[in-house]
Amino acid sequence: MTVTTGQSKLGMVLRVTSGNFLEMFDFFLSGVYASYIAKAFFPLENEYASLLLTFVAFGAGFLMRPLGAIILGAYVDRIGRRQGLIVTLSIMAAGTVLIAFVPSYATIGILAPILVLIGRLLQGFSAGVELGGVSVYLSEMATPGKKGFYASWQSASQQVAIIVSASLGFALNAWLAPAQLDDWGWRIPFFIGCLIVPFVFFIRRSLQETDEFLARKHHPTPREIYRSILANWSIVLAGMMMVIMTTVSFYLITVYTPTFGKSVLKLTAADGLIVTICVGISNFIWLPIMGSLSDRIGRRPILIAFSTLAFLTAYPALSWLAAGPTFPKMLTVLLWLSFIYASYNGAMIVALTEVMPVGVRTSGFSLAYSLATTFGGFTAAICTWLIAATGDNASPGYWMSAAALCGLAGTYLVYRPQQRRALSGANSVETVIGT
Repeated sequence: MTVTTGQSKLGMVLRVTSGNFLEMFDFFLSGVYASYIAKAFFPLENEYASLLLTFVAFGAGFLMRPLGAIILGAYVDRIGRRQGLIVTLSIMAAGTVLIAFVPSYATIGILAPILVLIGRLLQGFSAGVELGGVSVYLSEMATPGKKGFYASWQSASQQVAIIVSASLGFALNAWLAPAQLDDWGWRIPFFIGCLIVPFVFFIRRSLQETDEFLARKHHPTPREIYRSILANWSIVLAGMMMVIMTTVSFYLITVYTPTFGKSVLKLTAADGLIVTICVGISNFIWLPIMGSLSDRIGRRPILIAFSTLAFLTAYPALSWLAAGPTFPKMLTVLLWLSFIYASYNGAMIVALTEVMPVGVRTSGFSLAYSLATTFGGFTAAICTWLIAATGDNASPGYWMSAAALCGLAGTYLVYRPQQRRALSGANSVETVIGT
């Protein structure tokens, strides 16, 4: 069944992004509630060491993403977008259920953090192709000239997940005593994540396959896909460099923010969660705006402009905040970094779908994205270590600036004249670079 009307396209966007929101909601919980997970599963006398272990476990899920991208990405490129998104959901659900019901360290000892780690690995394996599958699905069903706008809703749906998870945290802080939160209250969002899994299955099963995938006469075998990825390794590498800017900045301004506000800046837990909610709303607004702008003026100018802004302003902004932490200053700085992230990512997501060869679009996109998240996913751990090692509460700005340099370099490599010609030949059936 094909998609021809604006109403049916809107329905498809809502179904695929609703599923993405719910799956990413499960994935983000481990980062947003890191300080409580640290006490439950990694109890150490040193608060920084306990948090660091928690963020390492959180980041371990990202180490599984490249494996998920290679295995599940080839499956999606071979079997189809719709079926692949159902499989990723099943694996993510298994990991979430495991984390939600694991007893604490005080109850079962060392087995508790091991089981939590297994849950994170399952979530990472699933997420390795989730974002790529959703991004490719949206770009392939987009109307001509609006790929940037459509693809941006993949990231926008993630922001809803951040808003909901942080809002739940704010409500729990208001309703429960600190002892109750530490003991069992932090598990409530994970239980909610388990309860909504059946609804996500219903959404994913109602999706239609994209017309572009159905129109292809040849669907490559896994061996052909892997061969093509190896032949296009330079594109995957350049794409990875572009995505590093996105993943580092995203996890810095969302997942790490509640811990940064509470444990580093010594503001209240509510302050950090409110800022996170505001950042999510800001991201949600700017992503489709800048994705649409990239349809008009091109991906390259936006990517260059905002990676440069990130490089120049990340540390000064955080230094101003760290010099005298207050809620208004934290909100101002994080909203500025949100504007940079969302503007860059609004153009980057669609650019990455365009530069990958058609036959391996999902696996190529997912591999580039997953390799980048092995850097960005450890942002919370790296920021925690940087602050402890340097004594500088603004030092996470150095990490974001380094990521911005990677984004600049990746953009240059992708948009070199010779690379544009090579891509035009590889993707002759469509426009490769947004105009």
